[in-house]
Amino acid sequence: MDEPRLATAIWVQAHIRQCITQNIPAYVLRKGAEAGATVLLKINRLDRHCRLMSQARDMDGVLGWLAAFDGDWTEEEKVDSYIERAVQRDPDLWVIEVESRSGEHPFPGKVF
Repeated sequence: MDEPRLATAIWVQAHIRQCITQNIPAYVLRKGAEAGATVLLKINRLDRHCRLMSQARDMDGVLGWLAAFDGDWTEEEKVDSYIERAVQRDPDLWVIEVESRSGEHPFPGKVF
């Protein structure tokens, strides 16, 4: 039997609040479907380079992140273009941006 899962909107709100308590600037760039939606996480180093990850589950259903662009830091324009195309394919997507010069973020889950 599958474990119960939080609605995406509640999950996002909880993690944005966690960022706020840790003084990490985080923003919801795009709201998607309230439940059952995927989250894109844009980590912005504030040097015109970003890392983009998509929420995914492994074979056991454990939540993690699938890194776009082979996990490399990529020009922000390319990342934004990728996000635009992804939203066109899936209008239910949520997009969160975290500003972090170190590249760290408080969102749980390993990177696949």
